[in-house]
Amino acid sequence: MITVNPDGKIMVRRCLVTLRPFRLFVLGIGFFTLCFLMTSLGGQFSARRLGDSPFTIRTEVMGGPESRGVLRKMSDLLELMVKRMDALARLENVSELHRAGGDLHFPADRMPPGAGLMERIQAIAQNVSDIAVKVDQILRHSLLLHSKVSEGRRDQCEAPSDPKFPDCSGKVEWMRARWTSDPCYAFFGVDGTECSFLIYLSEVEWFCPPLPWRNQTAAQRAPKPLPKVQAVFRSNLSHLLDLMGSGKESLIFMKKRTKRLTAQWALAAQRLAQKLGATRRDQKQILVHIGFLTEESGDVFSPRVLKGGPLGEMVQWADILAALYVLGHGLRVTVSLKELQSNLGVPPGRGSCPLTMPLPFDLIYTDYHGLQQMKQHMGLSFKKYRCRIRVIDTFGTEPAYNHEEYATLHGYRTNWGYWNLNPKQFMTMFPHTPDNSFMGFVSEELNETEKQLIKGGKASNMAVVYGKEASIWKFQGKEKFLGILNKYMEIHGTVYYESQRPPEVPAFVKNHGLLPQPEFQQLLRKAKLFIGFGFPYEGPAPLEAIANGCIFLQSRFSPPHSSLNHEFFRGKPTSREVFSQHPYAENFIGKPHVWTVDYNNSEEFEAAIKAIMRTQVDPYLPYEYTCEGMLERIHAYIQHQDFCVAPGPALPGAHTSQSPFVLAPNATHLEWAQNASLAPAAWPPAHSLRAWLATPGRACTDTCLDHGLICEPSFFPFLNSQDAFLKLQVPCDSTESEMNHLYPAFAQPGQECYLQKDPLLFSCAGSNTKYRRLCPCRDFRKGQVALCQGCL
Repeated sequence: MITVNPDGKIMVRRCLVTLRPFRLFVLGIGFFTLCFLMTSLGGQFSARRLGDSPFTIRTEVMGGPESRGVLRKMSDLLELMVKRMDALARLENVSELHRAGGDLHFPADRMPPGAGLMERIQAIAQNVSDIAVKVDQILRHSLLLHSKVSEGRRDQCEAPSDPKFPDCSGKVEWMRARWTSDPCYAFFGVDGTECSFLIYLSEVEWFCPPLPWRNQTAAQRAPKPLPKVQAVFRSNLSHLLDLMGSGKESLIFMKKRTKRLTAQWALAAQRLAQKLGATRRDQKQILVHIGFLTEESGDVFSPRVLKGGPLGEMVQWADILAALYVLGHGLRVTVSLKELQSNLGVPPGRGSCPLTMPLPFDLIYTDYHGLQQMKQHMGLSFKKYRCRIRVIDTFGTEPAYNHEEYATLHGYRTNWGYWNLNPKQFMTMFPHTPDNSFMGFVSEELNETEKQLIKGGKASNMAVVYGKEASIWKFQGKEKFLGILNKYMEIHGTVYYESQRPPEVPAFVKNHGLLPQPEFQQLLRKAKLFIGFGFPYEGPAPLEAIANGCIFLQSRFSPPHSSLNHEFFRGKPTSREVFSQHPYAENFIGKPHVWTVDYNNSEEFEAAIKAIMRTQVDPYLPYEYTCEGMLERIHAYIQHQDFCVAPGPALPGAHTSQSPFVLAPNATHLEWAQNASLAPAAWPPAHSLRAWLATPGRACTDTCLDHGLICEPSFFPFLNSQDAFLKLQVPCDSTESEMNHLYPAFAQPGQECYLQKDPLLFSCAGSNTKYRRLCPCRDFRKGQVALCQGCL
């Protein structure tokens, strides 16, 4: 047994306390040395690691000698510290031992605490010294190797003169001056050297040819496409509700609507599946970005959902999501810019660079706000992938406004147009612009039992006013025609208010306040009449009213409203003239369900009220606004619309061996010849084409409707030839090709024929009294104007 007196214990504690701070200090120095070493090595060879950017080539190894010098100084410093600390520790131990009077005895197998620590410090110093020598050898070898490589490549990092890449030298000049303007260039490896410019411009962008000394295998290796999966109809929408997210009143409204219509979507999917039979449908990966709901666009809709604000856009978006999901496609939904950037693979920076990966989506559905956001953040990838975008556009975009150069030169430029998309990529709420695709929405469909109950429960003298916001009731002259209506019917309103009744609503109107959708439906099922004040334009409510057995009464506009005379349409990319509050209801439904009268003519208005009270109607919903109709339409678009392929039919100047047209037996129009071969990529099928020569000043949209047909802009290229005029027996003294959204056309006087020079300007819309336009028309399925009879 070895005894230790109390003074000895105090001395040992004192020694340990004395050394502990130093121990921590030395450990810190060691850790710092290790970090510095790893950083030095990583910094010197980062351009040669697989995990780092392959686009950076160092023209010099920065800091090599400095790194070696620092390592040597650290090693010398540690050795000096060890020597001084060792001397201090011995002096302190000796003095403590003398003070203890020689009573302290250490075990034979134990050294004093300071001895082991000194050995560890010496070992660390030796290791640092050894590492410094190895780093010195590596860096010397690296410098030697790099000098050889840079000598061989110095002449290869000059902008090549290649006629296939005429913009290369100009882009290199731009990069020299501006590569620091956006951090995304550094993200892709641009470091200010000529080689990094050329590598970026040839491998990330495509303005320069590939560099011959680059490893093209890595640069050109594209990810293998995923195996095609067949789309399967879905009936359970619970996962879709999760995808839609939450936190906004607009999203809550959309989810409630989707949930309420789940049974109808499931039944519609079952019917369409039977209709399509064994038709194979490939599953598409689809991104839906609702731009107007993002905070960056202001999201003015969400705060107004519970205050009577417009719901038409949210109704349509909810139905688009439901249709895409029920059709069995893969879906991502974003309502914020951050989510959009993440899903697209946007590099960090200000949006000047392309995406970091190939676009993982076959289709993108968005709106004008989302389109602008994608253009700002996708760089050149926007131009590459814009053919996959579908723009939900309530009022439509005509070709003259869509073509950037033409719109600028001819006064059609607005805040919303000039995107240079195929006009069919714009998708409207109603089929008013055949240059665009008709997307639509759905109204609740009643079964036969519900229809009979509604017919039995109708009040013969009850009217509901179309308008939930008090501002709509400020309509000039409303007191006059409402006074007439009040003589025959009890008038009900659903105007939002917080505490006091809105003063704009007359006292004789029974105002229910803002009603939830199910309660509003019940009110419509009791009412005889649904009356509009002229605004809002083309909303979903009139169709819902007609579907619930109401007659819709609306105002006729004289002169028609347009961007030329009405503030609401000013700035919208369309010249369309609106002759009533709801042109679709007037033109495609009409009497007895829809009555359009002049509200300023009291006698005409009162006569219409009397006639309506005598008229009995059944609930009616056009097929294209049922769940099945919308599924059918979107299925056809996804299957057949491909705007990423080159246009099939030739532009002016190309001649075919045999004309595919024949003059109809009554010599009024052209038809596709039965023995003519069909254009394989044409959709709608070319055999549905009927070509008419419009009267002067008549648009193709109206000309086709006059003959019970729909204008089909995808057929314009077939007609864009002198042969079409000859077959119609039109005498062309001269034929010219120009950029004009009214061409092809025949000009009188002068007997001149004009052909279209730019396919983006083929337009059903537009007219001029100088021209007789050559118009391509087609047939359509009953209740589904978007599709021809052979389009499925």
